[in-house]
Amino acid sequence: MTATRDSYKAKDITVLEGLDAVRRRPSMYIGTTGPRGLHHLIWEVVDNSVDEAMAGYASKIKVTLLEDGGVEVVDDGRGIPIDRHAKTKKSALTTVLTTLHAGGKFEQGAYSVSGGLHGVGVSVVNALSMRLEAEVRRDGYLYMQEFKDGTPKSKDPKKLRAVKKSGTTIRFWPSTETFSETTEFEYDIVASRLRETAFLNRGLEITLVDERLEEPRSDTFRYKGGLVDFVNHLNAKRDPLHAHIIDITDESEDAELEVALQWTTSYTESVLSFANNINTHEGGTHEEGFRKALTKSINEFARKKNLLKEKDTNLTGEDVREGLTAIISIRLKDPQFEGQTKTKLGNTEIRSYVEKTLNRKLPEWLEKYSPEARRIVDKCINASKAREAARSARELTRRKSGLESGGLPDKLADCSSRDPAESEIFIVEGKSAAGPAKAARDSETQAILPIRGKILNVEKARLAKALQNNEIQDIITAMGTGIGDDFDISKARYHKVVLLADADVDGAHIRTLLLTLLFRHMRPLIEYGYVYVAQPPLYRVKVGSSVHYLKDEAELDVFKKDHPQVKPTRFKGLGEMNAGELWDTTMNPDTRTLVRVEMADAVLAEEVFQTLMGDDVQSRKLFIQQNADDVRFLDI
Repeated sequence: MTATRDSYKAKDITVLEGLDAVRRRPSMYIGTTGPRGLHHLIWEVVDNSVDEAMAGYASKIKVTLLEDGGVEVVDDGRGIPIDRHAKTKKSALTTVLTTLHAGGKFEQGAYSVSGGLHGVGVSVVNALSMRLEAEVRRDGYLYMQEFKDGTPKSKDPKKLRAVKKSGTTIRFWPSTETFSETTEFEYDIVASRLRETAFLNRGLEITLVDERLEEPRSDTFRYKGGLVDFVNHLNAKRDPLHAHIIDITDESEDAELEVALQWTTSYTESVLSFANNINTHEGGTHEEGFRKALTKSINEFARKKNLLKEKDTNLTGEDVREGLTAIISIRLKDPQFEGQTKTKLGNTEIRSYVEKTLNRKLPEWLEKYSPEARRIVDKCINASKAREAARSARELTRRKSGLESGGLPDKLADCSSRDPAESEIFIVEGKSAAGPAKAARDSETQAILPIRGKILNVEKARLAKALQNNEIQDIITAMGTGIGDDFDISKARYHKVVLLADADVDGAHIRTLLLTLLFRHMRPLIEYGYVYVAQPPLYRVKVGSSVHYLKDEAELDVFKKDHPQVKPTRFKGLGEMNAGELWDTTMNPDTRTLVRVEMADAVLAEEVFQTLMGDDVQSRKLFIQQNADDVRFLDI
């Protein structure tokens, strides 16, 4: 699909509506006013620069986290148009920055393909920033316009001086009123997203600089191999099953496709899909076409080489994808997004396009690298045998009807409500904690499922083995959704799954094991926002007749500044709390604090779980050392 190099002027900017709604309800446009929404501001600005790169006009992007809390994004593209827009009677730059849905991506002539999920772009960034500066290098001159709280300080951009190069610079400082929780950007989150963007745009150079440190930190991402380099990156801590990464590209009149895949000796499946650089967490038609073609091609090769006998049944998709790392990237002119988080591709024609392309090209690779393909098939056949051996265990975990309590685990203290929207389940570590939790709960809407210690690490085990683990069986049965390829989010018995473990290192380990199970085999629970981590206190402090509960060492240190003489009592575990204390601090919806587990960045999550729960001990040790002061990483 060839990029259209038509004019990019004021007439290419389409205006739909103003910005007032953004300030009134920011969450409608950026999802949340917490850390995820804050970082979304960077993505919106970077997306505009990436659009220039995808159209063939930019080759470098630089993102700087400024010392004073702002962000600067610089590209070497054409520069945002500064001539007057026919409808708004304002400069196109002013229009783009002050009008919602005003941008080149709404016109057929400006971009043939563009990223950015909703096209709200820099106007939303401007609306939610207390200050924004835009510099445009275009037509041989540098232009600048400043904004305060989304309002331009001058009617038009100021023409400053002559320049030789073109491009756009956007600097913004997030509104502390909108982002009351935090306005501090996390380097690792930004770096992961920019690295991902560089992988998806072969040859594009993206530099990240952090000027907030005494010694500025920086990383530059540029990958000539594109998705092949992406797969290499994801498999860096795994043992590849074959040396040659499968790399398939195709181009049609309406779409471009790139797929890279490699099997490893691990048991976990890592399939990431993208549409116009957007991570489609919920999959969609491109992923459906990929899965169908992959299963068909592997089965046909296995039968052609007599690796599957006539009496053998075909390998299933689950068998074929065991240990697979794959990236699917599609670019298309008019992507239709749907699903719970608007990250599921819905274009029906893309399913057929991807499937036909892979049905044609994947068998060519399998034939060319036949010895490696045979090793892949052998692994798939072993996965099939393990799956068959665990069939009975799988049957035990299948969900009964929400009204059939007889099929639920004996140790589950279920709630009486059968409305999943109001029902929540606490997965509680240990018998001693289960007692107070059962006594404290609201039996109408709160269920309690005790588990014994640390469950199996599913990062290092086949799903078949996981299904033989009693604790995991109980969790799956209680959820009601099934697991793996059988998973059905519509059958979830609870729309709040709360992980409740001790507020210490062992508790953090148990939470991570549970999150690994959910991330690897029941991921939609996380994607739909159903998974939470409870925040039980680690300390109890009595001041006079008042009792205060403090979550961790940091809260205790702050409390001691005002009450230096206090002697805190440290809870050794949840079981030390009586029912009243557990209810007041951790379970009462009116007073508790729950942390929702979100899929803000699937690639970063993939790397964290792989590092924390995989076989590479040195990487895990280094990760823990680097993040010892930021325990939040243990709960993502």
